[in-house]
Amino acid sequence: MGFAVTLCKALSRLFPLPVHPFNLQNTGEKTYAQWQFEKGEDTIRFYLDYTTPEEMFQNKKVLDIGCGAAGKTVYYASLGAEVTGLDVVPTYKEKAEQLAKEKNLQDHFQFVLGDGADLPMEDNTFHTVIMNDAMEHVDDPFAVLQECYRVLQPGGRLYVNFPPYYHPYGAHLSDAMGFPWIHLFFGDDTLIQTYKELVEDLPDGQDRIHFRISKDEKGKEYFSYINKMTLKRFNHIVTQIKLKPVYYKEVPLRSFLTPLAHIPRLKEGFVKMAVCILEKPQ
Repeated sequence: MGFAVTLCKALSRLFPLPVHPFNLQNTGEKTYAQWQFEKGEDTIRFYLDYTTPEEMFQNKKVLDIGCGAAGKTVYYASLGAEVTGLDVVPTYKEKAEQLAKEKNLQDHFQFVLGDGADLPMEDNTFHTVIMNDAMEHVDDPFAVLQECYRVLQPGGRLYVNFPPYYHPYGAHLSDAMGFPWIHLFFGDDTLIQTYKELVEDLPDGQDRIHFRISKDEKGKEYFSYINKMTLKRFNHIVTQIKLKPVYYKEVPLRSFLTPLAHIPRLKEGFVKMAVCILEKPQ
């Protein structure tokens, strides 16, 4: 593995790192929550060919699953929603609530620590559920979508977007590895060791390792923060739930790559974002 890790590290340094909130936070440029708030508009733009921000958020009860530090969740509150942000990471709560106070939106926002597969909410509670860049992270995607159905009001909508696993940075290691599609060239064992060596000396290095990597029951390390969601797998899961798709789009990496993004199997590597709106029947 020594040679593979050395090669992986060398390739990782051939390309500059994409802008990543972990690195912005380390340099003191902005917090993760601030970065998310600034990107709030970007998180909904893929839906706007079908709907409007007002229809999604104005005077609506909204649940944001996998909210992270909840900057985007606070942004949704700024659009007139009563928003609940849900995440499994306890340290995000304080940062999220601080941002809500800074934006004077604390009365329209709450952070709940919880699992999307076992939501601590009553049936038929929300008009809108949104999962921005979260579907690829949940342990049990089917259970999460079933829970979304349960907590949505009849006629309510679930908004999902996610980068498929074979996206150039679909392994979600771009805070430390700039080489695109690196997860196609190296196995998880090599990627795990490389990632650990690249980040271990950073101020938040141990937090990053703990966030991304766990051990299974046999003590083997694995990437626990990602489920390797593909377009094919997602579309199969959607056929098994009661929510009904009303909009679906696969956004190519670049316009000139659009033909590749339409070729079965090959498109998994050339789609930037899968975008889906699902509705709970009346």
